[in-house]
Amino acid sequence: MGLVRSTAEVLHRLRRRNSAEAAHIALGRRGEEVAARHLGRNGHKILRRNFRAPHGGEVDIVCRDRRHNELVFVEVKTRSSEEFGRPSEAVDQKKRRLVIRGAMKWLRMLEMPDIVFRFDIVEVLAGPPGEVRHIENAFHLPGASTL
Repeated sequence: MGLVRSTAEVLHRLRRRNSAEAAHIALGRRGEEVAARHLGRNGHKILRRNFRAPHGGEVDIVCRDRRHNELVFVEVKTRSSEEFGRPSEAVDQKKRRLVIRGAMKWLRMLEMPDIVFRFDIVEVLAGPPGEVRHIENAFHLPGASTL
């Protein structure tokens, strides 16, 4: 009986964790949808969502800023509140490296070395009241000078 009870407890914990993970993933997807709509309404043409480069690297949204004629690699961070800080604070060095690696693969595929590009972050706060913040030039290539 003890084995059956412990197995049931483990399965219950796994289901609860999986549902929490599913909710987290669903929140992120909704945030990316909101971010894409926001960018589109503000002069950006969405080229690709969820670009995953072979051998690592990922970009949530690749778009063109028509106002400045720039290619933009966007990391979207969605939170239900700012209780634990701003969403952009979660874009640490490791995450930036993944985005940069994905961007570099995208640029190699274009074979256009002189293209102007930047890295933005879009913060989406899902909880009431909802809010979208677009941070242009949120980070740069390591070693790149900023003017």
